[in-house]
Amino acid sequence: MTVEETLASLVDRFNRHAERNPGMAEELDGLSRTIQISLTDGETYAVDLAKGRLRNLRTGSADRADVRITTDVGTFHALVQKDIGPMKALVTRKLSIEGSIEDKLLFRKLL
Repeated sequence: MTVEETLASLVDRFNRHAERNPGMAEELDGLSRTIQISLTDGETYAVDLAKGRLRNLRTGSADRADVRITTDVGTFHALVQKDIGPMKALVTRKLSIEGSIEDKLLFRKLL
């Protein structure tokens, strides 16, 4: 599966989970973020979080990103497959997240 297909699958899974889980929808209500995912050995992608849903997945840098996630393709796939946890990836500097503490905690929900 390509990175773009994997991201599209994550977006779909996140949105389905938010639909089924009213508590999560409440928690995300009012949050509006643009998330940029930069793969050091690949493409850059952006997606918007609004009204408790991820929307508008696209290739390329965001004009104004609230959260910037940087990693390599291998670590990205390992995170998605849960072969490595986000905290371990952060500590070993295989993953970088620029944003507020709230935004960094939000990243865990995206996986």
